[in-house]
Amino acid sequence: MGLEREKADTRIFMDDDNFPRSGGPALSEAEKCAEDELDRDPHGLNAHLQLGFEDVIAEPELTHSFDKVWICSHALFELSKYLLYKLLTLVLAIPLALVVGIVFAVLSCLHIWIVVPFVKTCLMVLPSVQTIWKSLTDVFVVPFFQSIGRCFAMVNIRLDQE
Repeated sequence: MGLEREKADTRIFMDDDNFPRSGGPALSEAEKCAEDELDRDPHGLNAHLQLGFEDVIAEPELTHSFDKVWICSHALFELSKYLLYKLLTLVLAIPLALVVGIVFAVLSCLHIWIVVPFVKTCLMVLPSVQTIWKSLTDVFVVPFFQSIGRCFAMVNIRLDQE
């Protein structure tokens, strides 16, 4: 039961297909899919929010501040924008996602169970209502306006110039 010493022969075998030629890290299939899914706005809904430091703060040619001030203000702008966004999403993202999910669930439920059946019912009833409305106008409104029209048809206006 003494110490036994063995010489281990270790070799690494790599397929040429899996070796990255770009010099970047070798990614597994799951990591490649995750890298492809980094676009969280595929439809460009918030393309107008891609603002940089130069879009907000710009100095004309003749009025430049010191280079160190410009670099520090740029760094502070980017850092504060990054950290504040992360902090706000940490605090607000989950509650707002819950609220928006509830709102869309309620709207979907109302649309499916109330709005669509009501509209379909109205469309089924409208031909009957149209027939009844036409009968009522033919019985009451049309004779009234025909008699008024006949009364005023007998009126003649003559203008004499003196």
